[in-house]
Amino acid sequence: MKQKSLIFFLLFLSHSTYAQMKAIPNIPAISPEDAGFNKDSINALNDTMAKFKQRDYRGLIVIKDNKIVLENYYNTFWRNHIHDIRSAGKSITALLLGVAIKDGLVKNLEQDVYSFFPKEKYPSIHDDYKKVRLVHLLNMVSGLDADSDNPETMGSAGKWMSKDEWVKYLLSVPLSSEPGKKWVYADINAVLIGALIEEKSGMSLRDYARQKVFDPLEIKEFYWYTNAANQTGAAGNLYISTLDFAKLGLLVANKGKWGNEQLADYDYMNRLLNEYSTAIGDYNPLADGYGMLWYRTRRKFGRREVNYLWASGNGGNHLVVVPEENMVIAMTSGAYGNWYPHTRAYFILSKIFQALEKND
Repeated sequence: MKQKSLIFFLLFLSHSTYAQMKAIPNIPAISPEDAGFNKDSINALNDTMAKFKQRDYRGLIVIKDNKIVLENYYNTFWRNHIHDIRSAGKSITALLLGVAIKDGLVKNLEQDVYSFFPKEKYPSIHDDYKKVRLVHLLNMVSGLDADSDNPETMGSAGKWMSKDEWVKYLLSVPLSSEPGKKWVYADINAVLIGALIEEKSGMSLRDYARQKVFDPLEIKEFYWYTNAANQTGAAGNLYISTLDFAKLGLLVANKGKWGNEQLADYDYMNRLLNEYSTAIGDYNPLADGYGMLWYRTRRKFGRREVNYLWASGNGGNHLVVVPEENMVIAMTSGAYGNWYPHTRAYFILSKIFQALEKND
């Protein structure tokens, strides 16, 4: 009898907590059906996800038309858990550049990197940085001698990540090809964007993010690795909850506006949403393009063709923004070092998109 009472109590507690979770400031909640999703399709997806053999999936949130449609957690994880979203943090750094432009710290994307770092303070800065523009960093076509998949390159993360101060080293990295010509995935690009925001703001990117974005979005619990020299790992190293991850996606979808406040430069955010380059080639089979430190995909799901941009982090951490549907999808997963979580995320996306079929 005691065991039955305990089970009932736990079920009641779980249901009550879920009901409380649905109400948060600025983002009301509605049912999937009221949001235009096929109820049976969403239920089928939930059943499938509950049966995943791997126990590393953590959270799924869907926001449509600025309302929470789904907020589900798995495998003992809950709303307040923060997760290492790995390289999806690069896309958050790109968002923060839009804030820096609004603040007047950065004029435009055609500025060269050299102009942000005084020679007297950084005597090791290479003259090649006069040729590297911000747009080159954002689109992973900087031409710098750095490649995340080649540890022999001078700018690979293994050469500088463990340093107590890494910006001086990074600014000494020369070009290995002409900027704008070749797409190469390299952490150095995002870290340099973070570094120039730090240089102009006088604070770490972590603190800049907290003051300018996280506080307005009521993101209270997070961790962003920052070294002894107060330099933040802008290429990743950000731990954040699934819900707060989704909030950042919503800020992107709304072109930098939160409530009545424009937090990031509108024109920059519009470009972030629409920048599309095929220079990425076949680097990522789930992406058709890349731009502004975000992946781009155009695919057909059922009868619906969907264009979306997404942040991607090792382990299956994805933040998807679908402008045409006014929808944001956040997924957290701890399957680090594997490829299957990315295909799993794509499967979940396909089911969510197909669940909108009833509107066609």
